Amino acid sequence: MSDIFESLESEVRSYCRGWDTIFERASGSFLYSEDGRGYLDFFSGAGALNYGHNHPALLRPLMEYLLSGAVIHSLDMKTTAKRRFLETFHELILKPRNLDYKVMFPGPTGTNSVEAALKLARKVTGRTHVLGFTNAFHGMTLGSLAVTGNSMKRQGAGVPLTHASSIPYDGFLGDDALAFSWLRSALADSGSGLDKPAAVIVETVQGEGGLRAARASWLRELSDICHQYGILLIVDDVQAGCGRTGKFFSFEDVGIVPDIVCLSKSISAFGLPLALTLFKPELDLWKPGEHNGTFRGHNPAFVTGAAALEHFWQDGRFEQKIAAVAAQLHEGLRLIADATEGASVRGRGMLAGIHYSDPKAAGKIAAESFTRGLLVETSGPEGEVLKTMPALTISATELRRGLEILAEAAESVTGQRIVLKTVA
Repeated sequence: MSDIFESLESEVRSYCRGWDTIFERASGSFLYSEDGRGYLDFFSGAGALNYGHNHPALLRPLMEYLLSGAVIHSLDMKTTAKRRFLETFHELILKPRNLDYKVMFPGPTGTNSVEAALKLARKVTGRTHVLGFTNAFHGMTLGSLAVTGNSMKRQGAGVPLTHASSIPYDGFLGDDALAFSWLRSALADSGSGLDKPAAVIVETVQGEGGLRAARASWLRELSDICHQYGILLIVDDVQAGCGRTGKFFSFEDVGIVPDIVCLSKSISAFGLPLALTLFKPELDLWKPGEHNGTFRGHNPAFVTGAAALEHFWQDGRFEQKIAAVAAQLHEGLRLIADATEGASVRGRGMLAGIHYSDPKAAGKIAAESFTRGLLVETSGPEGEVLKTMPALTISATELRRGLEILAEAAESVTGQRIVLKTVA
């Protein structure tokens, strides 16, 4: 009975309000409701399902592991599953990219990764202040909320959010020349009133903040400022990482090496809880047990995470696949945006969408898309961006069908004709 959700579940629920159906099974890029209707998925579990639903290359080793009687829960004890994950992550991800990071398992979610990063930065530097950015989102626990820009999410904390400040993200001031002029001046002038921060935390693409994608030059300048003043640079790759923007890490093509990196969502590859906090070895000043958690050793997630790395990241072929589908996605989004005055494409790779000048348009298009069999969400402080996150494994045919549904929904809402005939 569907009324159990309304009668018993808290009012805090959100996604089920816009997608009012009961889902029963899933495969690849599709979710199926209990009445048998299929929904093409341009949501991907908010980025936790980069490889789609129930991918057989991940499902098989998971089932074998579960049926073998192997260890499921182990806190931070040594297990064969953890050893394989660490060895695979080092050999296929860190080593080929010349990244020298220690790996920490801080807890099961992205906000656990961010909290660990903030705590470590303060411990290493002995300083308390952290700088975040306008429209940033880093999680729902208090430390993460303090460096989050969204006012609605911040209000949910119920207490003052301290020891953090927001500074302008790339493009927020509308003038490239002003990007870091205030920050440089404030750090250089002892009379500025700005306490030297322990760290700066940044998303290369603001997933929840409206799909704003920082320019490579802006990120490099931020990195240079951090190094100049002895400030640790944290990149939150919880949503933009694991291939979502084209490379495994979203900062790979930028020319920076963060001091600390936060990963979660698709690092388990299967929708299972897992998070990592990566940091340079010289920052590993933790005392044993100084940051812990009951569910930081989720062995089924180690199994699927390692299987995904082995299946998709052995060479550069998967990156080429992502580049091809990303080009198709961006072309389709461009054609849809071009039909509406003031609309524009935002984002990078397979984390992209359309910003509408009418803040209600994206929500209406998302709702209309659902009635036509497509799951797609909105982003931005007013929900003004139509946000697409198809699985990285989606076929060209499936992607085209999803774009067609988006175009039909946009036509219905805006009244503007949209032609997608040039999309492959």
